[in-house]
Amino acid sequence: MEKTDASSGRTLRLVCFQLRGQELALPIEAVRETLPILPITRVVLTPACIAGVFSLRGDIVPAIDLGVLMGFPRTEVGSDSRIVVISHADSVAGIVVESLRDLRTIDTPLDPPPVNLSAAVAQLLVGVAATETGTVRVLDASAILSAEPLRPLARLEAEAEQGRT
Repeated sequence: MEKTDASSGRTLRLVCFQLRGQELALPIEAVRETLPILPITRVVLTPACIAGVFSLRGDIVPAIDLGVLMGFPRTEVGSDSRIVVISHADSVAGIVVESLRDLRTIDTPLDPPPVNLSAAVAQLLVGVAATETGTVRVLDASAILSAEPLRPLARLEAEAEQGRT
């Protein structure tokens, strides 16, 4: 997925979800599927933003706690919680969210992330869109999968892949 230029005027179709009272979204082309919460197994010695791993049709997939990655406390899993499975290049991960919202189509250019955000959070965003119901923060799947706390895992995955070939 190419990183969307916040000034481009192309139409964005977004999968929206709720996290810590905020509406966040991912471009639909970055979302493979959404799932009800599956059993997630904690893995010791992983970054705090890794909620654990889950089985997706036989593949072991990391579950990212987006709340922790964005500087919030752990996401409380409830009856409305879901896993949003994202992919970019050869990487796949699930993001634990509090609940799904509607699919949205944004026809106006995105505004850049607010300047008062920390650099770590701002780099996860493509931009923000003002809607009738409030602000939607649009995330960048590739930035989530390559975020600083997850880089050691990406290196291990690459090393394991090299060992298989």
